[in-house]
Amino acid sequence: MSVPDLAAVLWDMDGTLVDTEGLWSVTMAELAAHHGGELSAATREELTGSSLHRTVRAVRAEVGLDPGDADGVAADGRWLIDRTAEVFSRGVPWRPGAYEALTAVRESGLPTALVTSTYRELTDVALDTIGREFFDLTVCGDEVPATKPDPAPYRRAAELLGVDPRACVAVEDSPTGTRSAVAAGATVLVVPAEVPVPPGKRRVLRASLVGLAVADLRALLTGPTTDGSTDHRTRAAAH
Repeated sequence: MSVPDLAAVLWDMDGTLVDTEGLWSVTMAELAAHHGGELSAATREELTGSSLHRTVRAVRAEVGLDPGDADGVAADGRWLIDRTAEVFSRGVPWRPGAYEALTAVRESGLPTALVTSTYRELTDVALDTIGREFFDLTVCGDEVPATKPDPAPYRRAAELLGVDPRACVAVEDSPTGTRSAVAAGATVLVVPAEVPVPPGKRRVLRASLVGLAVADLRALLTGPTTDGSTDHRTRAAAH
């Protein structure tokens, strides 16, 4: 089977480009405290890269509230969005090397998309810091029928760009996002942030985005793999 040329780069946002996972930790803990409870470290880790709906349900369960109460979930979701938007509006910190990597890919002329589980309302606040000019389009968590780890977000981004997801490299930080991109058919450059990401099919682990070049992304589709194939990648970058 022939190996496709790199057609597009699909970027996750939280924990990959900007260090917002820590900000989410703060606002989720505040939601738990708002209900008189406390968010455990284990629950926070489990929710890395998760959707808003799943996050709110988990926080409610953690503090002893009914996670199936639709009105309560909706109210808490609104509370969490408003509080997180307030935090994001102060500016979101870049992950190491992310700005330079985005700039290099944009200057190369490769199509790009931002693919995030974060809702549009909050993504637009974060993009005030990141810069909309880096992306041809954005796909947010409230714009797809299912969020990560479902493949729908990455499939939608590839469809909108008019490219085959198998010719795309996704850049992710979490197990949830990595599973989504792999299921969509993309090869994934994994730069773990808050939680470790296990090795697996079509993924390459890298310590950070510092020094990442477009040639490195192209090589993910053409380089050698541990099993000698070109479609199931499990390697670790030295950077």
